Amino acid sequence: MLIVMKHGASEEEVRQVIDTIEDMGYEARPIPGRQRTAIGLIGNDGKVDSSRLVGLAGVLEVIPVTQPYKQVSREWKDEPTIIVLANGTKIGDNEVAVMAGPCAVESEEQILGISRYLRGAGATVLRGGAFKPRTSPYAFQGLGVRGLELLARAREETGLAVVTEALDPESVDVVAEYADMIQIGARNMQNYSLLRKAGASGKPVLLKRGMAATITELLLAAEYLLAEGNDQVVLCERGVRSFDTYTRNLLDLTAIPVVHALSHLPIIADPSHGTGIRAKVTPMARAAIAAGADGIIVEVHPDPDHALSDGGQSLYPDQFKELMDQIAVIASAIGRRLVSPLVPQNVG
Repeated sequence: MLIVMKHGASEEEVRQVIDTIEDMGYEARPIPGRQRTAIGLIGNDGKVDSSRLVGLAGVLEVIPVTQPYKQVSREWKDEPTIIVLANGTKIGDNEVAVMAGPCAVESEEQILGISRYLRGAGATVLRGGAFKPRTSPYAFQGLGVRGLELLARAREETGLAVVTEALDPESVDVVAEYADMIQIGARNMQNYSLLRKAGASGKPVLLKRGMAATITELLLAAEYLLAEGNDQVVLCERGVRSFDTYTRNLLDLTAIPVVHALSHLPIIADPSHGTGIRAKVTPMARAAIAAGADGIIVEVHPDPDHALSDGGQSLYPDQFKELMDQIAVIASAIGRRLVSPLVPQNVG
């Protein structure tokens, strides 16, 4: 439920509404707007008696939120949310953010070398796994904390923001210590204890859609993050399971306009996991930008043929540079632009 205040409502009137909501046993969330303040009522599982609220001084109207997800919905907040990372990268504005890097951090030489290349090509966010959830227990599981240290080193040298995955609630704190954005992977989209912990971390969160999740389930998972007071959430369409065998997954690009219509949160696309095949990554990345994605996250490796994970879907560096040139044209055609390149800096 939203309680919309009149234009010019006083702080005392806003406070009275908040106190009344709390007296009713619910939590109040003030939502400052350009013209007037709204106050969200959360903590209810069913219908709320609004009679105590409609007559309060300064109240313009009381609006029920009909979606099962509340704070994530357009009903709650009509203006798009814009997430700003530590290096100034905006996600959700007219700019299109590009996150890129290897599936996994493998060595200092690998991550520093590719980071320098990605920065030069125009990416502003570095992706790379330090903790890797693999289908097989015998596959490369990542370098752990050492991988996080190398990602932080790459950030120091290049200025790229870092996004990397936390696998469980116990790893959130250490990932938050090193990363600028915490990734919740597809396998963990409905790991509710992990969602709550990440939401309480205070860090921006990249939430990937589960492999068999509906859009409603994705938005409800995001609601867990916002319920912890963290509205710095970016959604990611990364492909869903399909019966076809020509791609690993089906990249559901219709999710992009659907999410934009239902939620104020930004959404990016992951054509690497969405297809699982290198030759399909570039065309689907182009399509995602055309569909209105607020960014893309792409796997790029200096030597995909010898990558320790997901080499078959990782772009070669020159392919990534060509992709950047192409999506810049597409973004311009629909009135957007790629996130501005990082200002050159001296690196040791």
